[in-house]
Amino acid sequence: MKPELKISSPLVSVDWLQKYLRHPDLIVLDASIPKVVGNDTHSNKVQIPSSRFFDLKNKFSEINAPFPTTFPSENQFTEEARNLGINKNSLIVVYDEKGIYSSPRAWWLFKAFGFDNVAVLNGGLPAWEKSGYPTEKKQNSMVEKGNFEAQLQSKYMKFFDDVKKESKDHNHLIIDARSEDRFKSKVAEPREGLRSGTIPSSINLPFECLIDDDGLLKSEIELKQLFQSITEKNKAITFSCGSGITACVLALGAEISGYQNISVYDGSWTEWGSLSTL
Repeated sequence: MKPELKISSPLVSVDWLQKYLRHPDLIVLDASIPKVVGNDTHSNKVQIPSSRFFDLKNKFSEINAPFPTTFPSENQFTEEARNLGINKNSLIVVYDEKGIYSSPRAWWLFKAFGFDNVAVLNGGLPAWEKSGYPTEKKQNSMVEKGNFEAQLQSKYMKFFDDVKKESKDHNHLIIDARSEDRFKSKVAEPREGLRSGTIPSSINLPFECLIDDDGLLKSEIELKQLFQSITEKNKAITFSCGSGITACVLALGAEISGYQNISVYDGSWTEWGSLSTL
């Protein structure tokens, strides 16, 4: 009888993954996307063995929406997860090529669709390679269709009208994961034609502040100190960023720190800056 694996933390180490890599219920997902800021022409040609590509842009987003990486429907998420061979009893570890950048978005999507047996690989592919663990050439392997079933949990994602109300609610805190220069409108937004600015009453916590010099998420103690310096644990928090990607890095750090009343603004500044004049 195979041993049952359960995720006890939203973050796992490369040593943990190496230990359980061949477990029959484990599925490793590569959720890499190009960075929207800076020069990002480099793309890795290798992957962690047996990884499957979690296509955030084209499969796990509403591609006909006016804004990037828009939250998909329950039916779409179910179908695409099944196409990756994901089952109801799967254990999922998701990583990305940058370290900790887009993988938390995939983690958050699974949680938003009622699946909790999922974790982010701390440090992603760079940490895996640095540890000397094997890689393989990127490939799209044929997999048997899974029986995954998405069940929407509405509390995880917030949308324009929600945030419009929250920006006027002193009991709610909006935290923006963009860089300080973008938050303070010192530099232009990377999306062409998008104005600079901030959501009213929001505060800034750049997602890079949660990552240490080795590209790993900071320790639980450091994360707790960081969030406790900003707000109390029972505060309702919505995380925002440019397009709903790095806001999920903050959500990951907050969950590790014991915060439970947290959500992500799906459209983030791309939507707010396009729809609102405030």
